[in-house]
Amino acid sequence: MSSHDAPSIPQGNLPRHIAIIMDGNGRWAEKRFMPRAFGHQAGVKTVRKTVECCANKGVEVLTLFAFSSENWRRPEQEVSLLMSLFMSTLQREIDKLDRNNIRLRFIGDQTAFPEKLQQKMAEGEAQTQANTALTLVIAANYGGHWDMTQACQQIHNKIMAGELANQPITPQLIGQYLSTADLPEPDLFIRTGGEQRVSNFMLWQLAYTELYFTPTLWPDFDQEVLEQAIASFKGRQRRFGHTGEQILNQSVSL
Repeated sequence: MSSHDAPSIPQGNLPRHIAIIMDGNGRWAEKRFMPRAFGHQAGVKTVRKTVECCANKGVEVLTLFAFSSENWRRPEQEVSLLMSLFMSTLQREIDKLDRNNIRLRFIGDQTAFPEKLQQKMAEGEAQTQANTALTLVIAANYGGHWDMTQACQQIHNKIMAGELANQPITPQLIGQYLSTADLPEPDLFIRTGGEQRVSNFMLWQLAYTELYFTPTLWPDFDQEVLEQAIASFKGRQRRFGHTGEQILNQSVSL
């Protein structure tokens, strides 16, 4: 199934694709009278546990919003720290991901990152590209507006080159040029830290995603909180524009 087709999922199924905004590292550290860097380092440990839990549960795709296109506005020292932490984490984790049959993917405009970091990201994708247990997608220098803009630019370029002559612009066509074109759309979106907004994250892809907000700060996010989010998802009826009766009839016929 392509990413732009609305999935047909019976009520109660495990989400195929979970997308998470990992919010609250800085506040977690400040509550402990520690520098924000301490919170980001604690957050990396939570990433590791969350990846392991999703892989064990049979989730197909886990997307983590690591660094938004707006995060460059943060203090220069914090941005520098995040880049350094990103690099060291990749160096330490890529082999572990590979051993556990986890595929690593990056989405976002990587050209703004230091060349060494871009190279390490490419190496991680290449090393793990054949893995099949879980696809871990890291959204880095990513924004939903950027994703839709770059898709439209690619389509424009192909039209100008005569490769898409006389082809109408449809949602399906745009979906083919998004950075997540090879992935199913998220079934469950989770944001930690208490904020209740999507913050320019996967705007196109979240059209029919179930949203779950928790006050838990990211370093405190654990299997229990993840289970609560999945339980909430399982209790919802996903209609995709249909009536509840249509969905129930479809479930019975499966």
